[in-house]
Amino acid sequence: MQRTETDHQHLARAIELAALGAGRVHPNPVVGAVVVKDDVVLGEGHHAEFGGAHAERAALAACGDADTRGATMYVSLEPCCHHGKTPPCTDAIVEAGIKRVVVASDDPSEKASGRGLGILRDEGIEVDVAGGELAARARLQNQAFRKHARTGRPWVLFKSAMTLDGKVATRAGDSKWISSVESRELAHWWRASVDAVAVGIGTALADDPQLTARIERAVRQPQRVVFDSTARLPLTSALVAGVPEVPLTVVVSRAAPRTATAALQTAGVDVITAAGENAPARVRSALTALGERGVASILLEGGPKLAGAFLDAGEIDEIRLFLAPIVLGGRSARDPLEGEGVESISDALRALTLETERVAGDVLISARLREW
Repeated sequence: MQRTETDHQHLARAIELAALGAGRVHPNPVVGAVVVKDDVVLGEGHHAEFGGAHAERAALAACGDADTRGATMYVSLEPCCHHGKTPPCTDAIVEAGIKRVVVASDDPSEKASGRGLGILRDEGIEVDVAGGELAARARLQNQAFRKHARTGRPWVLFKSAMTLDGKVATRAGDSKWISSVESRELAHWWRASVDAVAVGIGTALADDPQLTARIERAVRQPQRVVFDSTARLPLTSALVAGVPEVPLTVVVSRAAPRTATAALQTAGVDVITAAGENAPARVRSALTALGERGVASILLEGGPKLAGAFLDAGEIDEIRLFLAPIVLGGRSARDPLEGEGVESISDALRALTLETERVAGDVLISARLREW
């Protein structure tokens, strides 16, 4: 069936509603739904928290006593058809007498992947799957969910702050602070929106960070991950000290001393031994292990060696760089990415999208490298 401008309007509203669940529904995707009959909106809803009603059931509940028979439901993600924390949304749609369902994006997970839409069609419900700009917007809302469902590995956002000459630290290693207070506050919001924050052992030793989201109204704290090949993270570090409240995972190589890894485990640290002959291979191994632990999204905060290994492994999905109005100079000042890289420009990874915005005195450059 040909979609109308009204369809576009209501489906865009469902996508807008879905965004309200960001950071609150892990490991589920964000979803929004709108129920319309005779050009009147009967109810709206979104998946507000993990374990709570899904968007479709929330929207139907918002309809109250209104007659939903013959209505159209607009939903940002295909309805679920399996039992989880809540019953299948396909059952609720059928019971409500919905005549038509317009969906913005597919669900790539094994439990769904078109099954819900098939059930609705079998029940005589007209199903219309959107394409174009609305479908792209809906997919982008759930990149972490989609990558984890397809690959088993978490979606990775690399964040860094650099100077006008592309440096992230002076030759002496000083990096506090390149970006503005406002930029750093925004980065804390990003921490609160992901499952985990990752750094290398160099950053952990130099800064002794907490890696928590230090902002008001943070819904949850991200798990902390330290890539530490030889298990050098001190038991007296702020990261280990925070283990009772916030989980900490240390990724080591097979070269790590058993006494050191055992001491970390005794302190309550989850230790992953990553396999592989080089840093990129160990990154992929670690991401697979983290994905198996339910981590679907990671904010990668550095340092340059670790970020380079992630890039060489092909595991950076999005980059956000704060460009500060300062210049460092110096041949030995640090670059944001220090992996092997490529030998020719033709082999360079080209961004799918590029956006810029001002954040106080800085410029934020956002580049999406992959779409899932």
